[in-house]
Amino acid sequence: MRDLQIDWLKCFLAVVDKGSLSSAAPDLNRSQSAVSMQLKKLEEALQCELIKRSSRQLQLTSQGELLLGYARRMMALHNEIHNAFQNTELSGRIRLGVPDDYASTYLTPVLKKFSTLHHKVEIELHCEQSTSLIPRIESGDLDLALISREHSRQGTLLFYEPLVWVGSPQFETWKTSPLKIAVYEDTSLAKRNAIQSLALQGKTYRVVYNSSSLAGQIAAVESGLAVAVFTRCSVPPHLKILGAEHGLGPLKPMQVAVYRSQKSLEFEAVSYLQDLLISTLRESIV
Repeated sequence: MRDLQIDWLKCFLAVVDKGSLSSAAPDLNRSQSAVSMQLKKLEEALQCELIKRSSRQLQLTSQGELLLGYARRMMALHNEIHNAFQNTELSGRIRLGVPDDYASTYLTPVLKKFSTLHHKVEIELHCEQSTSLIPRIESGDLDLALISREHSRQGTLLFYEPLVWVGSPQFETWKTSPLKIAVYEDTSLAKRNAIQSLALQGKTYRVVYNSSSLAGQIAAVESGLAVAVFTRCSVPPHLKILGAEHGLGPLKPMQVAVYRSQKSLEFEAVSYLQDLLISTLRESIV
């Protein structure tokens, strides 16, 4: 086998993250044909096929899935080496967005690590729903955001977060008919998933509470007013996760991604935080 080159691994990861050669090419500052050539060299070096190419989508082979974990660790170490030998200390301000339900579980550990390494960088944190954060990233009002995405063009996929039905064991609101539900705003993916799941079951329901706040949703469930759909990471321990045995159908998971504004591409501090989010939160994701 030939020695592997970092550029080959960068191309491989970019194609996996973006979902196609054409989407990965601009991020790599290469043509689509050049990206294809890099992948071919990587496959030749490893003497196996890594990605099955079709007109619709790209799919990892078993060897590609095996390489993915190694490639991410190698790129994380590569970036860590660069960081260790930087002559100038990072400074500046990063305008960072995150939904309430992802903040403590996923973002807090990353920010602790980042602030230890780059204590001169100021983090300006904005906690809002993804439907509010996405347009702010696209307008350049925010630099970086952890979001629930709907389209593959909205950032780099990190992992899939399960959605679950939640109710209060004290009130057993899930037994009511029509089912009383609390929902987020109309554009919320969680709301759309909830309504779609109920529709597929042919289950009657009534929206009794609307709020874009996670705290408001929790209050509605705690009080027995309604059941709701939460990301699994945000379910308080005193509330009950509901399933088929409670008469509630499955829900599609959320695609959690890191989304960066075009205006921030020239800022090195944003690049470091983006890389840290990807390397930390994608460690166990294939």
